[in-house]
Amino acid sequence: MLHESNFWLTTVEKPSFPELSLPEKVDVAVIGGGFSGLSAARTLAKGGASVAVLEAETMGWGASGRNGGMVLPGMKLGTETLVRKFGIERARRMFQMSLESIDTVEKIVTEERIDCSFNRPGHLEVAWKPGHYEGFVRAAELMDREFGHRVRLVSKGELGAELGSDLYHGAIVDEVSGGLNPAQYVTGLARAAANAGAVMFEGAQVGKVEGKQGNFLVSTSRGALVADKVFVGTSGYTRKATPGLQRRIIPIGSYIIATEPLSMELAREVSPRNRMIFDSKNFLYYFRLTPDNRMLFGGRAAFTPETPGSTRQSAEILRRGMLQVFPQLKDAAVEYVWGGTLDFAYDMMPHTGTMNGINYSVGYAGHGVAFASHLGQTVARQMLGEGVENPLDGLPFPQVPLYNGNPALHLMVAGLYYRFLDWTS
Repeated sequence: MLHESNFWLTTVEKPSFPELSLPEKVDVAVIGGGFSGLSAARTLAKGGASVAVLEAETMGWGASGRNGGMVLPGMKLGTETLVRKFGIERARRMFQMSLESIDTVEKIVTEERIDCSFNRPGHLEVAWKPGHYEGFVRAAELMDREFGHRVRLVSKGELGAELGSDLYHGAIVDEVSGGLNPAQYVTGLARAAANAGAVMFEGAQVGKVEGKQGNFLVSTSRGALVADKVFVGTSGYTRKATPGLQRRIIPIGSYIIATEPLSMELAREVSPRNRMIFDSKNFLYYFRLTPDNRMLFGGRAAFTPETPGSTRQSAEILRRGMLQVFPQLKDAAVEYVWGGTLDFAYDMMPHTGTMNGINYSVGYAGHGVAFASHLGQTVARQMLGEGVENPLDGLPFPQVPLYNGNPALHLMVAGLYYRFLDWTS
């Protein structure tokens, strides 16, 4: 039976938080109860600040509890593009930060004793076309020479040791990457923030933020409060309460299916080393085994944010994609399908900083498990007055041209453009 629901949520008992009235005043109002907001809240509360976390739904409801659970280094832009755009020194710092982000997740999991099946099996990026593998060769050389980071190339003839599929043309392996159960992780992060002293307010949709640093008035569906500072970590769910950020973030849908549990023999056949795996297309597929040996298979089956219609349609699209990669899964029943909303900036970069006195961290473009955890913590430390290295500081944050908060036209154009690139490059 196909459940149009998030498989990860079946593995976790959602925490309950006291039904309190909003305080009159706090040091920091954190908007968004996902990885960014909860990581920031935990750090701020540990630093002695009074913190209210304002979440429109329930903690971890958005992309933080719905994603593939891949904890990856790097950014959406490849290393060659980072060097070309930002110069070698800043690109080195950005890449190093991405490695530190994985360590941040591991440290949080260890310190807070979060049971979320965290491990570091490495990731495998597979080449959709022969030319993509040639790009892997250049990227591996650049990472070794300029970043001091070694990865391993896998030719098409050797790929059978890593993947039970003949579809791809080689791969690149990075052993530092991790995987986890995102619903268990974000739930544990919420408990950790609450244990540190942050107060959680679910069903608190923020409608407006007025004022300036030292005296913000934050209006929500549960009332209003005054905050000295505001942190925004709403990512793909950024709305009109922060219009400056909304005009800079496009929400993009991503969808996932999960099969019934596979036999141990079949699981080892399709993924011999249990890596986190994704391909080199723009309309990419990403896939992995869950801790109970389901094949979790995701991708941009539709660019639009999830609706019941797009979710049902995506289930069939992704099943066809899964069988294209793994024909041996033809008899494996798909038991779950769900969608979530990622946040892409116009330049495909993550962004942190302040806008109208409001602190923010957004724009992870599919790398949010690691980056959101790390950058939420980093910005929080800066808010506490610590001198923290952040290579994203001062990065221009462009508005999306002709964007008024309705992504439909932009997503249609982007979808056609990236499908064209996948066909021609």
